[in-house]
Amino acid sequence: MIKLFLTDVDGCLTDGGMYYSANGDEMKKFCVYDGMGITLLRLAGIKCGILTSESIAIVERRAKKLKLDFLCMGVGGLNQKSKLDAAREICNELNISLNEVCYVGDDVNDLDLLREVGLAACPKSAMEIVKSLLNIRILEHNGGEGAIRELCDKILADR
Repeated sequence: MIKLFLTDVDGCLTDGGMYYSANGDEMKKFCVYDGMGITLLRLAGIKCGILTSESIAIVERRAKKLKLDFLCMGVGGLNQKSKLDAAREICNELNISLNEVCYVGDDVNDLDLLREVGLAACPKSAMEIVKSLLNIRILEHNGGEGAIRELCDKILADR
């Protein structure tokens, strides 16, 4: 049974685009349906969190709005702690195994964690190397367009 739901941001919670205003402000588009899916998981007692190589205020604000249990920024990039190591630390804190974790990722820096979790998933728009994993569940929706909600609904229906 899934006790912890973790996801990447860019390409999973968003469409992977980097938007900049004329003033240079970075913007991201999040899907409200994905947010509601995460809220429903939390209401069902499943801990939720984000693992991302970015360290930006937009992600912090989204995590706060969703009342996430965990936010690990600055993981999974070059010269950063791996997402697998970050997930192991969370699992140790919760006294659960990686087999009780669902992780959604879409690119090469997600591969190590996707190979180890109990439920590995990726949006339809994920990179081919991720979609080629043997244990991966390829979602019908693209990142930032309801893929997370699709998976949340499936997890809840399977309980």
